[in-house]
Amino acid sequence: MLETLDLDLVLDKTTYDVNIEDLMRQLRLLQQACWEQKLPVIVVLEGWAAAGKGSFVKKMISYMDPRGFAVHPILNPSDQEKLYPFLWRFWHKLPPAGSIAFFYHSWYTHVLEDRLFDNVPSEQVPLVFRDINAFERQLSEDGTAIAKFWIHLSRKELKSRLKKYASDELDAWRVRKEDWQQAKRYKEYSGIAEEMLTYTSTGVAPWTLVEGNCQRWARVKVLSQLVATMKQALDRRKIILNQPKTPPLPPQEHLLATEPDFLNQVDLSLKLNHDQYKQRLREAQIELLKLQLKIFEHKIPVLILFEGWDAAGKGGAIKRFTDTLDPRSYKVSAFAAPTQEEHKYHYLWRFWRRLPAAGSIGIFDRTWYGRVLVERIEGFASEVEWLRAYREINEFEAQITTAGYVLVKFWLHISQDEQLQRFEKRKEDLFKQYKLTEEDWRNRDKWNLYHVAVNHAIARTSTPQAPWTIVPGNDKYYARVYVIETVINAIKSQLKRI
Repeated sequence: MLETLDLDLVLDKTTYDVNIEDLMRQLRLLQQACWEQKLPVIVVLEGWAAAGKGSFVKKMISYMDPRGFAVHPILNPSDQEKLYPFLWRFWHKLPPAGSIAFFYHSWYTHVLEDRLFDNVPSEQVPLVFRDINAFERQLSEDGTAIAKFWIHLSRKELKSRLKKYASDELDAWRVRKEDWQQAKRYKEYSGIAEEMLTYTSTGVAPWTLVEGNCQRWARVKVLSQLVATMKQALDRRKIILNQPKTPPLPPQEHLLATEPDFLNQVDLSLKLNHDQYKQRLREAQIELLKLQLKIFEHKIPVLILFEGWDAAGKGGAIKRFTDTLDPRSYKVSAFAAPTQEEHKYHYLWRFWRRLPAAGSIGIFDRTWYGRVLVERIEGFASEVEWLRAYREINEFEAQITTAGYVLVKFWLHISQDEQLQRFEKRKEDLFKQYKLTEEDWRNRDKWNLYHVAVNHAIARTSTPQAPWTIVPGNDKYYARVYVIETVINAIKSQLKRI
């Protein structure tokens, strides 16, 4: 692929000046259009050292409004960033709706230089490609425009530029020892780049290969493709915005006739008496505290997801789970409706940002499953969006479990009669009245719709690496102990694999 590029292509200065002026004006107008249409844009610049990526960025932003873009020069991950999956730090830098993000180097560094210096085991490379493709597809399907450029140099040109920069006292600092290794191991690095380009050039995020020996030619080609990408994305966005809204969902109880009913298979009669509860709870909490030290020592991240019916006991289960733990090594995150800021990003963005670091425990009260539950039922997500979410969720969970996370997913299940009793008790209890809202009653009226949606979610997202655990919750004592013991078993299983 790279060998077929004609690196002798050149552009004279007069033609360059005319083209570049027109392209820069178009880019400025397109930036305004992206802001008005709330279109996020990602520009990825990869290529050889000394290929001129920095000058590309400087040229592209020279006509642009600085309030509408951000430039991210990606360096080696910090010690803190190494405690998370490798894509975690890039989620923090994604552009909000209407903004442009320039990545001077990107997530591809993980399969370029990291591979050259043997920092990525060969067996992990296909998984990294898988995660990158999923990451970009999810962003693209959510409306983000992605333009990726590989700027290619000949070996002779690479060496010439490195020597030139190294001899200039103002530029010498830019030349790293890794850059010289690219020149020394040119053929090997070309092979790594070729494989990366082959496996990550997709329909939604294709690579543009740029002949980089002539900087004028390269700049015009990059800007021309960026302008074309932004125009196409804006045209697609107008079509999507002009489509009619999805009508409200019809009743779906009939779907259970052909779908497994996981919830109705749960034995809600299971219970513990008070003495059994106290004994097993204490034993489980002590065991969990011991395991907290082990996961810290072995740098194992643990993520526990709580979903369930209103008044199913999520809060009580979380309280007993955390009672004896060291608060420095766990964090509970409660998620409600997305904020105005969170609506500017992909729906998974707010969850990525709160993932627990290696060696700690994260507890999520409500999760990304809201996309296929409440957002589906209430019409906050279109049918296309929530159907797409099953795949996105499985990909996301595969990414974090591949990264070493212990992932435990709970659905706390209770009967309709039990829920009604708990609602009535809350209504009469001055200290718990705040927990009962009009929304709880509305959700109860849609019990059958949620019953179908929950069964769909379990059927489509219970995978070998991230299975669902349905907790019999009519008896709070039983549910609380069951939750802790399940997490204990999951952590022990992970420790055995170390």
